[in-house]
Amino acid sequence: MRTPIPYMLLFFIMLVSPRLAEALDVLILQSGRSPVYTDALRGLHGAAKLDSKTLVLSDYSDVDVQRLVREERPRLLIALGDRALNECRKTREVPVLALLSLALTQRAVPDHIGGIAMTAAPEHYLELFAQMRAKRVGVLYDPRLSGLYVKRALAEAEGYGVTIVTETLRNPRDLQGKLEKLKGDIDLLWLLPDSTAITTVNLEALLVFSMTQAVPAVSFTGQYVKNGAAVALDIDPHDMGGQAGEMAQSLLRSSWGHRVPIVDPRKVRLQVNESVLRKLHLKPPSH
Repeated sequence: MRTPIPYMLLFFIMLVSPRLAEALDVLILQSGRSPVYTDALRGLHGAAKLDSKTLVLSDYSDVDVQRLVREERPRLLIALGDRALNECRKTREVPVLALLSLALTQRAVPDHIGGIAMTAAPEHYLELFAQMRAKRVGVLYDPRLSGLYVKRALAEAEGYGVTIVTETLRNPRDLQGKLEKLKGDIDLLWLLPDSTAITTVNLEALLVFSMTQAVPAVSFTGQYVKNGAAVALDIDPHDMGGQAGEMAQSLLRSSWGHRVPIVDPRKVRLQVNESVLRKLHLKPPSH
């Protein structure tokens, strides 16, 4: 006759191996410790009550995501930041929802990876340019990083009465020569989150160009407004987290088997530098 397992031993087994009985809903991979990620997580958990576990990758020298997925058996991976997304690319077993990651929209991703883009949709910028009465908007970008985004903007620009004047850049050191080509040809300079175009040295050159050529610089972050950009359309990490939470709930309710969508952030924040706008004789926009 088989000896029954004592109750206390069975309880201990369940205690040390809780996932034997139930899979985890969501495994959250956080690239590092940052107030931006913390704000996004507050928004996420406020919008969705999820059975989740969070792992901060910067706390470890190496993380085996494939092993984590096998052990935790999550139904969904949420990646915060570029490092987290890069780690999630190593597994195809579960869908991936990414946010606060520029890499998400820089190149094509497989069907199981989606999420929320980190830059305001082109139409928000184009509407802003129209308000500022800009007809010719200059943008410097690396097609390997921002080509897909610029292609969207070019396709929509005509509907706003805006012409986008592009200069491609594959080496940060070539920026000054590209700026020379834009002199006298544009009435607004658009700064994209492009690591080839935007370096510490290049940012200074771009803002000097803006002031000496009397063309406003429109940025993707309020930080650059403090440095001399005229206007910025910044993301809202807390709302983006809430948007991700709603997307996560939708994915968990459905039987995943289709493409995880990539959507634009639903909320952006307008920030202005009134001093710069006055010098350029421009009225503050009301986006």
